[in-house]
Amino acid sequence: MTYSVLRLDMRASQLAGATHPELYAAALDMCVWAEEQGFAMISLPEHHGVDDGYLPSPLALAGVIAGRTRRIRISIMALLLPLYDPVRLAEDFAVLDLASGGRIGITAGLGYRVEEYQMLGIDWKNRGRVMDEKLDVLLQALRGEEFEWNGRRGRLAPLPGSPPLSLITVGGTGRNAARRAARVGLPFQPSVMNEEVFGFYRTECERLGQTPVLRPPGSGEMLWVSEDPDRSWAEIGQYLLYHAVTYASWQGTNSGGSVVNSEATTIESLRAEQKYKILTPEQCIEYSQSNPNGAVVHFPLCGGTPPELGWQSLELYAAKVLPHVKSSS
Repeated sequence: MTYSVLRLDMRASQLAGATHPELYAAALDMCVWAEEQGFAMISLPEHHGVDDGYLPSPLALAGVIAGRTRRIRISIMALLLPLYDPVRLAEDFAVLDLASGGRIGITAGLGYRVEEYQMLGIDWKNRGRVMDEKLDVLLQALRGEEFEWNGRRGRLAPLPGSPPLSLITVGGTGRNAARRAARVGLPFQPSVMNEEVFGFYRTECERLGQTPVLRPPGSGEMLWVSEDPDRSWAEIGQYLLYHAVTYASWQGTNSGGSVVNSEATTIESLRAEQKYKILTPEQCIEYSQSNPNGAVVHFPLCGGTPPELGWQSLELYAAKVLPHVKSSS
């Protein structure tokens, strides 16, 4: 089943595409529009201390989006759990769940940028242990159990209306992430396809008496629709390349692999790589119907793309593609 996703990371590059106030205003309007058109999900990432203003507070933006919409699901992929106080996170999460009608979920991840840990004063070298400790406290709180954190005891109130199984997915790339998800009985969503890790997760769940819930990773492909892809590459290629190059600069031994990673250094090589796609409506219909992961991810403001250009892609998709592609969550 094919479903449509709107991805927003709120970056305003130095390419003079759009300012942050313009991007946030456009993003909220796009979220309302996406719900009206039948999109299944809005996807929000998280990073900190990036010069272009990459979204540092996805929970806050998710709350605003939830207030502007009524049905569409909002997913934070990934929320960098070690950087949070787990008690305050549980409180925020409970309120967001209740206020949104159970529409907000997270994929909990470690992250891979040491600068973010340093900025927020979190131990980088022991990040796996920190992740486990905070995940345990978060789950205890959301389940209504008494928890202990930093020598203090407490109990969450109010409780979310949704069970933790539907609120939280564990993300990651290797066996440690798979083991973590199995240990706490949560769904596992790896960032890249890896059958060996999938099998390890299932084996661990069986050993621990847990039911495996494996959620496939994204394809890593970002999509725009245009009647004239050559013209659109000339208009927005610089923004897509900016996004690709800056992401690539973050990838290294700590990333564990990422579907977003690109090796392109020019607009031409980025286009040839095909991770950032600008398709005609006819090509998009074919792509949507053959996409093995089911998700068609639209990234209309990528790299600070001017909102008017993002709208052109979205509106063309709604007019000429959606009637031919069943969209469902």
